[in-house]
Amino acid sequence: MADDEILDVDVAVCGAGPVGLALAAFLAQRGVAGSRIALVDGKSLGQAITDPRSIALSWGSVQLLEEVRAWPLPATPIHEIHVSRRGQLGRSLMDRSEHALPALGYVARYGDVVDALARACDQAGVRTLRPARVSSFDEGADSVRLLLDDGRHVDARVAVQAEGGVFGQQEGKARQRDYGQTAIIARVSVSEPVPHRAFERFTDEGPLALLPQDGGDGHGYALVWCMRPERALDVQLLDDADFLAQLGDAFGTRVGRFTASSPRVAFPLGLNAEARATGRTVAIGNAAQTLHPVAGQGLNLGLRDAAVLARQLARGATPAAIEAFMTARAQDRRLTIALTDTMARIFAGRGPLQPLLGMSLAALDAVKPARLLLAELMMFGRR
Repeated sequence: MADDEILDVDVAVCGAGPVGLALAAFLAQRGVAGSRIALVDGKSLGQAITDPRSIALSWGSVQLLEEVRAWPLPATPIHEIHVSRRGQLGRSLMDRSEHALPALGYVARYGDVVDALARACDQAGVRTLRPARVSSFDEGADSVRLLLDDGRHVDARVAVQAEGGVFGQQEGKARQRDYGQTAIIARVSVSEPVPHRAFERFTDEGPLALLPQDGGDGHGYALVWCMRPERALDVQLLDDADFLAQLGDAFGTRVGRFTASSPRVAFPLGLNAEARATGRTVAIGNAAQTLHPVAGQGLNLGLRDAAVLARQLARGATPAAIEAFMTARAQDRRLTIALTDTMARIFAGRGPLQPLLGMSLAALDAVKPARLLLAELMMFGRR
């Protein structure tokens, strides 16, 4: 495609992360010709598939990936989720057996998910423009013209923003909350792993999650440790031995000792959400709602966005399709945002209510219908 040539498509997807790729794959699977779909992303595919970050896929998300033949892929199944509040009595345990499922979810590398979805898009003949970034949008009555930073132009009936970024580097949206937390992420090894069990441990500073991720030794977990920003700066400077010791103090001994850690990465946490759409543009995934990582709902919510938007756009890339999408997704988005926001705020901190919150986990464990409902929401969203 020459710089002065205009690529004409039905749908242009800005952002080729898992959500953008999934949207393109769903569109193709629902009958939109690959040549009528354009994916634009600033990274090369090689950069994307080497991304080592870990992501949690709910059982519902796995079903969506199966629809577009992007599953199976390398991943560790989660059979149980253990939820507790540090320093308080009470815990809750969710188990796959209560749902008659092979797993509640899976833990995978970001790069492996991107690779599987990129192959599905390639097989469908989706037009991919990378590395390239969108410099400007010019929306008209019948189409949107995208100017790329390499001089190329794309005319699309609908343009979808699926490039979210991280909180702190985003334009502010209508609903915004800075949690005053930073997430430290790494891959850690332990001396006494509990196979296929994920842990969500609430502390005074924020949630601490361990997600089982097999690195070949059967002792590995993906760590997401949320804490105050000033402490995160200090933790980032620790050597591995001191880091593992402090992690052990925060988590406890349910998996024995922490024995090794990969290099650590930190990023700020906040809520930044707004259901944005115009006649010919719409935002999905992180571009519409950036969530706290508690309960691991961000990507799963985005994949549900992609599936529903594809279903509507496959009937015609029109303003009516965007309006139908916004209506269909409103309830699931509101509920998931409220769930993660409440968990991030209420279970972190000190005060007289914390013992009651610990007891609420025990009550949740004792009341099976409530526990099953929460697990269903985490696996499938509001359907």
